[in-house]
This record gives sequence, C-alpha cells and structure tokens, in this order.
Amino acid sequence: MAKKTKTPETPAAPESTPVTNTPQPDPKEQLIQDYTNTLKRLQADFENYVKRAETEKTRYQQYGASQVLLKFLDIADDLERAHPLVQSVSNEELKQGMTMILKRFHKILTEEGVTPIPALGQKCDPYKHEIIDVIASPQPDDIIVEELQKGYMHKEGVLRTSKVRVSKQQKMEEKTHV
Repeated sequence: MAKKTKTPETPAAPESTPVTNTPQPDPKEQLIQDYTNTLKRLQADFENYVKRAETEKTRYQQYGASQVLLKFLDIADDLERAHPLVQSVSNEELKQGMTMILKRFHKILTEEGVTPIPALGQKCDPYKHEIIDVIASPQPDDIIVEELQKGYMHKEGVLRTSKVRVSKQQKMEEKTHV
C-alpha cells in the first residue's frame, strides 16, 4: 500500500467582511438625536397651529364684520332713496341734514373697506352682478343698462352683488318688424 503523506492544511481565508473604522453610535447620543428631532417636529407643528388659528380668527372676524355691514347696506339704500324726496321739500336745514347724514354714512362704509361695485355700462360679471332682467337693446350682449340695486365689495370679497338689467342685442330682422 502506498503511504499517504500528510500535507499541512492551509488556514481558510476568513470571509470577506468590510472593515469600517466608524465607531457604533453611542446609544445615549442616538437617543438625544431622536428627542431633538421629535422636539423640532413638535415645535414646527405648534407654529403651524398658531398660524392656522390666527388665520381662522381673522376670517371669523371678517365674516362677522361683513354680516353687520350687510345690514348697514340696507339702511344706506333707504337713505339714498329718501335723499331725492327730502331735496324736493322747501326746508333747507332738512336738505342739508339729509345730505350730511348720507355723506357720513358713505364715509364710514369706505373707512371699513366697503366700496361700490361699478355697474352701468360694464360687461356683466356673474361674480359681482346678479341679472334680474334682460332687455332688447342696440348695445352688445351682457352690457349692464340699468342698476336696480347697488352692489358692494368688502376688501377683496363681494359683500352684496349688484342687481342689474342687461342688454341683449337686437338682430336686424327684429328691428325691421318692430
């Protein structure tokens, strides 16, 4: 029989593991970092909440003011309707008093950010004008020919739409038959 010779075994190469020199983060440092990030998120959420609450508060205040101003517009309409009647009487003090009241009322509305919506001769804007009637006219379609009730804006929003009559252009055949 042949003699078996024993060969020295070479040690197996260790599995290739990446060698990193970065130390493992300290658990305490990691906990501090987590708490810091959580705190930053909570602080940002709270700041957003405060901004949202302020915006809502302002919106509710404007809504409340607009509801009161809307009621005052009815009084302004009554004063404007009464003004020509008062001007027809012979009492000069009454005429001056009515004019002063009307001017003061309009001044207060202007100070509160209420402005009239232009209507006569304008193209009808469905966001600002409410069409009550359409009449035949030589003017182009959708031009306001009469304002039945004045409309008003409050800051950037419509407080009350104008009630208007708009034109519908007559065609040539309609003009000849009329």
